[in-house]
Amino acid sequence: MNTEERQLADMLRRVAPEPPRQVTVEDVAFRLARQAGGSGRRRHREPRARHGGWARGWAPVLAAASVFVVAGASAGIATLATSHRGPASSAGGASPSASVSTAASSLAPSQVPTSVGPSWPPERVANGMWGAELITRDTFNQDSLTSGNGSLYAISADYLNRIDPATGDIVDRARASTAIANLPVITGNTVWVVSSYAGRSVVLDGYDGKTLAQVASVTVPVSGQVSTTASGVLTTGSGGYLYVAAGSSVVVLNPSTREVVKQISVPAGPVGSVAVSPDGSKLYVSVGPVELLTYSLATDTKAGSSEMTGLTSSAGNLVATAGGVWGTAGVGMSEWTWFAPDGDLSRVVRVGAGVGAGLSSIPTASGGTVWIGGSNTLVCASPVTGEVRGRVTIPTDGGVLEYFGSVTVGGGRTYAYYQNLRAKQAGVITLTPPSACSG
Repeated sequence: MNTEERQLADMLRRVAPEPPRQVTVEDVAFRLARQAGGSGRRRHREPRARHGGWARGWAPVLAAASVFVVAGASAGIATLATSHRGPASSAGGASPSASVSTAASSLAPSQVPTSVGPSWPPERVANGMWGAELITRDTFNQDSLTSGNGSLYAISADYLNRIDPATGDIVDRARASTAIANLPVITGNTVWVVSSYAGRSVVLDGYDGKTLAQVASVTVPVSGQVSTTASGVLTTGSGGYLYVAAGSSVVVLNPSTREVVKQISVPAGPVGSVAVSPDGSKLYVSVGPVELLTYSLATDTKAGSSEMTGLTSSAGNLVATAGGVWGTAGVGMSEWTWFAPDGDLSRVVRVGAGVGAGLSSIPTASGGTVWIGGSNTLVCASPVTGEVRGRVTIPTDGGVLEYFGSVTVGGGRTYAYYQNLRAKQAGVITLTPPSACSG
């Protein structure tokens, strides 16, 4: 080994001084990216003041480039010390109408070591409302943050991430394809994402909620073609079943057995979005421009329909609560959030305004409250009446939009995804909403 190779080997040992295993490009890139993002404790500063902070967004790219330099300079460095967990496995039957794979994925998580403390203390967001504090400086997809099983989950590029809610550290990540904007859906100890959604192809991938090892891949039967304007196509409902918008039908899957329980025909389809009432009695689907259909899950027959007129964009991102249905309509600056009492669009109430600037916002129901974010206002509302319980104006940074969205509640704390376009910052934040927002 020459001097250059020895120096490179020493660098890798400093990055991860643990028992060896086979090195992968993703492992080294992710570890170097985490270091480039800063791993030591820093003095408390207002995040907004660091306008050069977007350089961290390039850290993964620079780290990946470093990996190729390392690999090219020394082929003799064959191991990287890191923790290793064996992938989980799950067995289950398959319905004749569905193609199911339950073997553990060959794409194992990057196996980031479990955090023992925060990489840095939380930083107060300048002028941030509701006591907003930044706990992680990682960029995720908008409207992909959710909570469950004592963890936070979010999607970034081609990865599903598990985040420690106490520290904000990413403790596991797995390569995961995501074909459409949809919150990760949690059933039991499995996290589901939509990995394929186009034409006649709908595929769901399942990941172990603790290790993010892939445990299943289910090909969903499609009636006709899926909607080209779909948003919010996967949800869970009574009994923990998965409900999938699959062309001119809604497919109901048992996540434990990976079998198709039933396929509910929607002749007016293709279905653009799905939601199930909390009591499990009703299925709501959106079709066409802005039409909302209600189906009885006891009989799988249509029980009602209503429409909004004067709009050309599809209604999507449906969320069902005890008092009715929430959703979005429009795109860009014209996008807004609505509430339909008892699923009746003739009584629709406008709740949120458009966000624009390439941002998006979907309603989320978490912690007994409905949350609507964006770049104008952050709202909490009653899931029963739709009444706004709290509203706060989202600040701007020097006149440039800031974004707070994808609100989720876990372990008694409220989290959201934050973006500052001027300072080029992004990450998970904690919020302390007023007591009126408590469910």
